[in-house]
Amino acid sequence: MDRTLVWTAQVAIPSGHRVEVTEQADPLTQEPVLLSLVDLDTGVRYRRVEDPRGELARWVGRVLECTVIIGDRSARTILTVDPIGPGAVGAKVALRGADAAADAAKAEADRWGGSDRPPAEEPERFW
Repeated sequence: MDRTLVWTAQVAIPSGHRVEVTEQADPLTQEPVLLSLVDLDTGVRYRRVEDPRGELARWVGRVLECTVIIGDRSARTILTVDPIGPGAVGAKVALRGADAAADAAKAEADRWGGSDRPPAEEPERFW
């Protein structure tokens, strides 16, 4: 499952490059916050100024798409990354992905009639 990473800086990483991503869960929203990004093919490291606190999730992926948006006073980079290898995502990220897959499967089942219907009543038997 591809991941979209948003970085508030100009980070141009070509498609196909392998990257190591370090994330930490935001204490308020529990959403992953990107702390550092290492382009494994060039060796360039991008890192936030803040020191990480708490549990970190490290994973390796391949860049599928990179978009750099430059504004008047700020820049933003949007990376689409395909996680690769064993342990590609942390446990919280994997569970979030599993929950999303289960919700999608339930929605599809509901669309096709679902499995939530009560079972059909058996007719009475006369001997």
